[in-house]
Amino acid sequence: MQGLSYHVDIVMCIDATGSMSPIIGKVKENALRFYDDLATLMRQKSKQIDKLRVKVIAFRDYYVDGDKSMEVSEFLSLPDQKDEFKKFIDAIQADGGGDEPENGLEALALAIQSDWSKEGDKRRQIVLLWTDASTHPLEFKAESKPQNYPTSIPKNFDDLSDLWDGQTMSRASKRLIMYTPDAYAWTDIANHWENTIQYPSKAGEGLNEVDYQTILDAIASSV
Repeated sequence: MQGLSYHVDIVMCIDATGSMSPIIGKVKENALRFYDDLATLMRQKSKQIDKLRVKVIAFRDYYVDGDKSMEVSEFLSLPDQKDEFKKFIDAIQADGGGDEPENGLEALALAIQSDWSKEGDKRRQIVLLWTDASTHPLEFKAESKPQNYPTSIPKNFDDLSDLWDGQTMSRASKRLIMYTPDAYAWTDIANHWENTIQYPSKAGEGLNEVDYQTILDAIASSV
């Protein structure tokens, strides 16, 4: 609507474990071209974003990866902070992870708890998640959580669902777009969480251009 300002926050949760080697390069490449591609698509739809902030969470496995388990950036304003954004993205390497389940739910919980913007007449709060793996249950090894395991993580999946349903994100503004396998807990999330879209991914298969354009269009259409 004319005269209204649109503020969009996007948190990109990227599985950075070793199994992501075939896809991580494409995800990083797409992340770096993301602002320009989204701006172009928005213009085609006769829309404009007045302020775009992007945050990145590169996740692995708290139980095997130590300080590399979760690498989290601040919200960065694009295009003004594109150099800082590029530096963070470039540093992400596909490594670690141990066994196949990873800490994707923890990454999602941290994303939901982000410092979302309260500015603008119209707001959109988007979590975009890429992984080829299933997730550890939040109860996994509850008796021996690693020292660096965040205290803010919900204790179980129901509590995580309540966090998504709660007041951390605006009910009208929030969207979750997942490029994930048909596996625990992504299928449960896709089937039961509101404002959620899931696109299928398979271990060892890269992110092709059709997938990227589909995700990009889903974001643009939601604004």
